[in-house]
Amino acid sequence: MIANTAELNTIETLTLSHYNQNADAFWQGTKDHDVSQNYAAFLAPLPNNKQLDILDFGCGPGRDVAYFKTRGHRPVGLDGSEVFCTMARVYTGCPILHQTFLSLSLAQHAFDGVFANASLFHVPSTELPRVLLDLHTALRPEGILFISNPRGNGEGWSGQRYGHYLQLETSRLFLQTAGFTVLNHYYRPAGKPLAEQPWLAIVARKSSALTGCD
Repeated sequence: MIANTAELNTIETLTLSHYNQNADAFWQGTKDHDVSQNYAAFLAPLPNNKQLDILDFGCGPGRDVAYFKTRGHRPVGLDGSEVFCTMARVYTGCPILHQTFLSLSLAQHAFDGVFANASLFHVPSTELPRVLLDLHTALRPEGILFISNPRGNGEGWSGQRYGHYLQLETSRLFLQTAGFTVLNHYYRPAGKPLAEQPWLAIVARKSSALTGCD
């Protein structure tokens, strides 16, 4: 368990340094990934007849921000990597917030949905409840949170990146504690045996009972 501020600073600094130093390789390796299943799952519970305010949490170089823009929505990206933020602004022409996950400053009720694709697993277990509460506050009543993370048990370093890996039930407990109701979940990639599906995707709604409490 992470015990002090110095450890958290090290986790954040080293993980972001890895992405800053490998930004171009990351972009080349991910820009053509087919995440249409995730887009569809995220948008399905949201109104389909309005322009949505979407936060892409951990937007990287901007692939998903660009997609939501092409759908006519108003996406805003957020990333702790300064290099990624610069790349995403150039690629999308959309607002991109340079904020680290552990030091968020988001307006209350600013977004209809938060799309956190392959990002929240970088948040240590001790900080995840607070980060989820920040996202809960940033969502409008009945807002949607989509998360997709590599599943597993425990947390620690993988090279220069820190990861916190959860299974479904533990993820559900974190979400429920933060005021979310899980609507749907699935494993990726589609069509594979469970043992060959390392990614867990969850769609959750901001619980209406708590919308007056943030």
